[in-house]
Amino acid sequence: MPISKLGQRRQVVIPKEICEELGLEVGDFVEVEQVRNTVVIKLKRLVDADDLLTPAEERVVRKGEAQLRRGESVTLEELEHDLDRPARTRRRKTT
Repeated sequence: MPISKLGQRRQVVIPKEICEELGLEVGDFVEVEQVRNTVVIKLKRLVDADDLLTPAEERVVRKGEAQLRRGESVTLEELEHDLDRPARTRRRKTT
């Protein structure tokens, strides 16, 4: 079991193996809590609620990412040009 030493400014170094296993990186936030006679450190992901996507938005983003991977992209100018054109009406073929 790895052991760390409390520094002069009450800093504790989390062993490299544990950081790698948990995916901790420099600048990450952690929650520090006292439980009985122990110190518990938990990784905290700080996300603004406004930055979360709805399930529908997530689907649109995934679809767009897939299109980009396939090379299906347009420039902003092309998109704006297409948006300025009136929508075409499609007629159903009848046989």
